[in-house]
Amino acid sequence: MSQGRHEQCSVDPTEGSPCLKGERVTFTGTLASMPHRLAYQLVEQHGGVASRHISRQTTMLVIGEEGWPLESDGQPSQKLQYADQLWQQGSDVRFVNESEWLHLLGLDDRRREVHRLYTPAMLSQLLDVPVGVIRSWERAGLIKAVRKVYRLPYFDFQEVTCARRITQLLDAGVSCRTVKTGIANLKASVPGVECPLTQLDVLARGRQLLYRDHFGLVDPTRGQRCFDFDPLPARPAEERFVSVSLADTGQDDVGIREQSSRQVDWFVEGCRFLDDGNPEDAVEAFRLSLMDKPGDAETNFHLAETLYRLGNSAGALERYFAVVEADHDYIEAWSQLGCLLAERGKPESALQAFDLALSTHHDYPDAHLHKAEVLHQLGQIERAVPHWQQYLEFDSRGPWAEQARQRLEEAGRLLDHD
Repeated sequence: MSQGRHEQCSVDPTEGSPCLKGERVTFTGTLASMPHRLAYQLVEQHGGVASRHISRQTTMLVIGEEGWPLESDGQPSQKLQYADQLWQQGSDVRFVNESEWLHLLGLDDRRREVHRLYTPAMLSQLLDVPVGVIRSWERAGLIKAVRKVYRLPYFDFQEVTCARRITQLLDAGVSCRTVKTGIANLKASVPGVECPLTQLDVLARGRQLLYRDHFGLVDPTRGQRCFDFDPLPARPAEERFVSVSLADTGQDDVGIREQSSRQVDWFVEGCRFLDDGNPEDAVEAFRLSLMDKPGDAETNFHLAETLYRLGNSAGALERYFAVVEADHDYIEAWSQLGCLLAERGKPESALQAFDLALSTHHDYPDAHLHKAEVLHQLGQIERAVPHWQQYLEFDSRGPWAEQARQRLEEAGRLLDHD
């Protein structure tokens, strides 16, 4: 692709002005700020003509910012490819990213929504990806926290959706070379492509020694699977992690564990077992890690999450308590404690846990939402309302946001009736 087709929108938006007058606009990729249907309406309202298809009359192609417009074969979308051909033939079609288009229309509030930061739990709901997958991507270096508040990471939504799309393509059998070519072909039209190229390099390096079977990608040196979204089948018994039955060495149980502990970073191994879909082995590894570092907050947090994943809510509860005993400001653990206590029929204790999280980080979205839900269950609707409202300050499009809006509508009707 040649250079120059991407232009910054320099029009100062004025309320009611036909800023798209004379423009024939179409969209490619998923929009982060709204459905395509609403985007077409906005084009018409601002004096333009909305079209679902690229043609020689198209003057503006808006590129959605929820992920990257790559098809299932790893190549740019058909609309992008056709628009590029038209541009090379002398057409005046402009390539505009979603954020610039929103600014042109004076919708800077929606523009800010596109670049909001999200906690792992919020991303899990938005993308329908397990929280454990989000954490595994961070461990692998695919995504990096933009900021951390008392250990709680906040991620850029677009970076996470890029990682998901690239991983989906690779797991579907598209080669790294093909995906890299597809991303490179976007560079002239879409700014900021360096990020997914970096993510692809991380995946490519990690997969140099991997092979693919009918279940997915496997590391032959460890028998571990990598970057699959669905839970993976456990490995055969003979390949499973063994901590104490290494061989008949004559050593007692404690001696073997101590020797193994000195040789292996069991926390790292536990994380690997989690990524591999083996939570039982991860539990054993995290317990071994705690023998080296008794009371370590991070290890206890991972152990608690793993125990909960295995259905052991009582064990998870105790481990979350161990986390906050070691680190009182571990706000994600307080939030998880609150959720577990509510689940186990202790709403008042749950509220105390959420309050402790919010006393440390008042803008913690998850804690606001969960506290509102517990108050709702207790029939304390008026107290719940400001927490639903606070959550919507941080998230306006995910399923949790929709739930909060529905609760607020119900609360409005109920409070008006009273």
